Amino acid sequence: MTYHPRGPGGTTTAPLTRIIRDSLDRLRAFDRHRPRVWDAAVTAFWVVAAVLDYTSGGWRTVAHDDVTAPEFLVLLMSLGFSLPLLWRRTHPLAVLLLMAPVSVVNIWTGAVVQAALLQLIPVFQIVLRSSLRTVGAAALLFVVPVLAGGIRIPAGWGQEVVSYVWGLVFVVLLGIAVRTRREYTEALVERAHRLEHERDQQARLAAAAERTRIAREMHDIIGHNLSVITGLADGGAYAARKNPERAGQALEAIGTTSRQALSELRRLLGVLRDDHPDADRTPQPTLDELAPLIDRVRRAGLTVHLELNGDPLRAALTPGRQLTVYRVVQEALTNTLKHATGPTSATVTLTCSRTHLDAHITDTGTGTDPGTTAGTTVGTTADAAEAPLPAQGIMGMRERAALYDGTLEAGPLPDHGGWQIRLRLPLEDTHP
Repeated sequence: MTYHPRGPGGTTTAPLTRIIRDSLDRLRAFDRHRPRVWDAAVTAFWVVAAVLDYTSGGWRTVAHDDVTAPEFLVLLMSLGFSLPLLWRRTHPLAVLLLMAPVSVVNIWTGAVVQAALLQLIPVFQIVLRSSLRTVGAAALLFVVPVLAGGIRIPAGWGQEVVSYVWGLVFVVLLGIAVRTRREYTEALVERAHRLEHERDQQARLAAAAERTRIAREMHDIIGHNLSVITGLADGGAYAARKNPERAGQALEAIGTTSRQALSELRRLLGVLRDDHPDADRTPQPTLDELAPLIDRVRRAGLTVHLELNGDPLRAALTPGRQLTVYRVVQEALTNTLKHATGPTSATVTLTCSRTHLDAHITDTGTGTDPGTTAGTTVGTTADAAEAPLPAQGIMGMRERAALYDGTLEAGPLPDHGGWQIRLRLPLEDTHP
C-alpha cells in the first residue's frame, strides 16, 4: 500500500509540490538561522553577474552610441549597484540612497549598465516592511535619475524610462502581494496561538471546576456517612451494656452505611481513572433517595420528620436540581448529627409550587452559637471542636444552589435554640 501525504483539508499532496515546499521550508529555516550567510551569497551572485556583464561587454549592447563613460567607470558603476546589496534587508533605504548617485551617472553618461535594475531589490524590501510614505520616497529615488537621463538623452525614453517604470510597478505590486500574504499568515498564526492559549485556560478552568465538584461530592459522602457511623457506634457502645440486641442492630447499620459509602466513593473515583473507560456510572441520588437517607439518620439516633407539600417527588426537576436538594438535606442533617447537643430533632419540609421548589430544614439542637456565621451549628462536644473548617459545608451548598440560579440561607432559629437551612430552587433555568 502506497502512502500519500495529505496537505491542508485532507487533499493529497503531489510529490513535486511536496519536494518544492520542503526545499523552501529548509531554505527559510537556513535564512532565519544564518541571515548574514544568505545575504553574502546573494550579494556575491549579483556582483559576479555584474562583473561578467562588464568583462563580456554585454553592457555595450544596450548603451547609447554617444556613451561617454570610460570602461573603469562602468566597472565601478557595476560594483556600486551590486555590493550594497549586502545590507539590502537591514538598511534598504540607505542602500537605495547609495545607489541613486550611481544611477544618475549611469543614465547621464549613456552607459545604461543593466546592473542598475538591482535597485529594484531594496525597493522590494522597502515595500515589504515600510510605510506608504517610505515606499513613495523609494520610488522617487528610483525614477528621478531615470527621468533625468531621459531629459539628457531623449532617445532613451522608450528604452530605459518606460522599462524602468514598468519594472518599478511590477516590483511594488509583488511586494504588496507578498506583504499581504505574510501579514495574513502571521495573523493566522497569532490567532492559532491565542486559541491554543484560550483552550489551555478553558482546560485549566474546567479542571478546577471538576476538582471543586469532586471535593464537594467527597465532602458530602464522607462527612454524612462518617457522622452516621459515629452516631451508630456511640449508640451501639451504650446499648451493648444494657441491650445486646440493639447493639447488634447498630453494628448491622454501621456495616450497611459503610458499604453504601464505599459504593458511592467507588462510583465517584471510578470515573476519574483513565485506564477504566467503562467505570460504573450509576446515576447520582435523586429525591426518591430522600426516604432512605432519613431512615439512616434516624438509625443514627436523630429524630427526623419529613413533610411534603405539593408532591415535590413528582415535580419536573432535572437530575442536577434533585441532586442539589438531596445534598443540601444530607449536609443539613449531617451538621445536626455532628454539632447539635442535647435532645435534638430535625424537620425536613419540601414545598413545590409551579415555579419553585423550597426546602426548609430545621433542628432543635442546643449549644448553638448565634455569632457563628459559617452556617453550621457549633456544639461544645469534642467532635465539634475537632470539626475542620465548618464553613466548607455551607459553601458547598451555596455553590450547588447557585448552579441553578437558586438561593440558600443558613442561620440560627429566631425563637429558640437550633438552626435552619432554607433552599429555594427555580424549576427551570432563568438565564438564557
